[in-house]
Amino acid sequence: MAAFSCVSLQLNGSVLKPFASESFDRLKTSLSSTFKPFFNELHQLQMKIDVSQSMKNTSRKMLDAFVDSAFQFVDQPLLPSQSNLAPVEEIGEAVNVNSIEGEIPVDFPEGVYIRNGSNPLFGGLKSTVSSFGKTSQIWVEGEGMLHALYFRKNASGNWIVSYKNKFVESESFKIEKERNMPVFLPNLEGDSLAILASNLINALRLGTIAKHYQNVNIFLHSGKLYATGDNYLPQEVGISTLESLDYWDVNGAWDRPFTSHPKKAPGSGELVMLGFDGMKPYCVVGVISADGEKLLHKADLKFNRSVLNHDIGVTQNYNVIIDHPLIVDITRVIKGGQLMKYEEKETARIGVMPRYGSAESVKWFEVEPNCTFHIVNCFEDSNEVVVRGCKAVTSIIPGPDWGQDKFEWFSKGFKSDDADGLTENGYLLHRVHEWRLNVVTGEVKEKYLTGADCSMDFPFINEDVTGLKHKYGYTQVIDSLASSISGICKYGSVAKLHFNEEMSAFSKEGSNEQPVKAEYHKFPENTFCTGSTFVPKQGGVEEDDGLIITFVHNEERNVSQVYIIDAKKFESDPIAILTLPQRVPYGHHGVFVSMPNQA
Repeated sequence: MAAFSCVSLQLNGSVLKPFASESFDRLKTSLSSTFKPFFNELHQLQMKIDVSQSMKNTSRKMLDAFVDSAFQFVDQPLLPSQSNLAPVEEIGEAVNVNSIEGEIPVDFPEGVYIRNGSNPLFGGLKSTVSSFGKTSQIWVEGEGMLHALYFRKNASGNWIVSYKNKFVESESFKIEKERNMPVFLPNLEGDSLAILASNLINALRLGTIAKHYQNVNIFLHSGKLYATGDNYLPQEVGISTLESLDYWDVNGAWDRPFTSHPKKAPGSGELVMLGFDGMKPYCVVGVISADGEKLLHKADLKFNRSVLNHDIGVTQNYNVIIDHPLIVDITRVIKGGQLMKYEEKETARIGVMPRYGSAESVKWFEVEPNCTFHIVNCFEDSNEVVVRGCKAVTSIIPGPDWGQDKFEWFSKGFKSDDADGLTENGYLLHRVHEWRLNVVTGEVKEKYLTGADCSMDFPFINEDVTGLKHKYGYTQVIDSLASSISGICKYGSVAKLHFNEEMSAFSKEGSNEQPVKAEYHKFPENTFCTGSTFVPKQGGVEEDDGLIITFVHNEERNVSQVYIIDAKKFESDPIAILTLPQRVPYGHHGVFVSMPNQA
């Protein structure tokens, strides 16, 4: 994934709001009795600091001086094979794209294709070294940057295409930009004492526990565009300018993190989302009105653990909740472990919740242990709720346990299983999986829809069929060799899945594998994509009447491009290839926003 797939994540179990007394009390309660005296003293110090603004400023200056003397920021190096993860600068005003191979179709809609992704502000990801130990940013961190391609027609009907990129200017971005240096201490991965110290120092010094990156996804609701990253509120951005605007709290009704993958409910156009946190309530589901002005429903699902919920599903009548054991736990840090960890011995389940239901109305189905960041789609089929998603046996986020060789762990994880049947490799393999959940009998039936020969993630569909029975799905496909060599996700092709056409010749009786027909659009050698999305054709009738658009980067030529692929002629050459005026680093998710008559 990226972010995330790519993937995007809850860094510390906090909504990243000012470190108020109630938050402090909740944090104290979650810690062992050994640490409570220390936090009592710290709380008293905070109360003293609250006496006056001047004392606050003095305290922060003292903390700044302490951090400057006690913590050293260190750059994390990139291998040559990881060069397209290096950040780029903002290009400034939009630049015309004049290098176009092929022709942009007449029925391609006017609009903008935007992709979000990580772009570390100061040259790359950072680690800090101090007497407390070491902490490090992980591979999905880094400030959000939007890369946008604008498509419009002039008065003569000719296409004019322009490119622009811009940082998502979150509050934490502004703090570091103003100081022109790294300020926030990494606090997700590292030595346990250093993680605790970093969380507390960030809170007292900066008013928030960690950054909110806004680097995972970009979505549209009621004509407004939002960048999001799982661990804070969405932030509105201008569609034409990419300027960062206000955070979206639904007129004050939503005060917690917001999933990177909200879904529009079929029929009503309401936006269904959830927010997970490291402190109770761990998981809350919300439903926002179609006009984006009102929070229509809010329900605490009363989880007994904090789980990174990166996606949510919808059907005509239900919300679908993934509860997999990727757990955020501060008590684990106190015991010497990591803040976020995939607990392979813990249970996994999927919840089916009436649209405006409560915790008590959710019907839970225990499923085989898995980590599923991304849902392809969900729909109702008689008494069954069908869930299709990209399933793996462990989590690619945050990575290996602290102290393990990161490169080796990722490299082995991307490799296919050995020919002799050994399974020590390939644990990061994602396969499209189907769960059928009978809401009447409670029965669960599950099976793989793709084989073990390749890894698929970052799924997307024609959004007109979100929550409805569908024929097709699309994914990005990992290049296992390139990914294992570089130790990062590299997507060397995209796939079109025909869910109504099973490959019976490959299905085995009694097996939990029933592959469906798949077509592949492979990119040239050493060329990899990110942010793929489906663009419906104007006047399209069938579900696959549309085009696939994706950012790609050719590593041999160090050239970034955008491919446009006909979804009905999926394995044919691209209809158009647009060469961009600067390099676009690998990123996470993208969206196409129709903007008719913008000229």
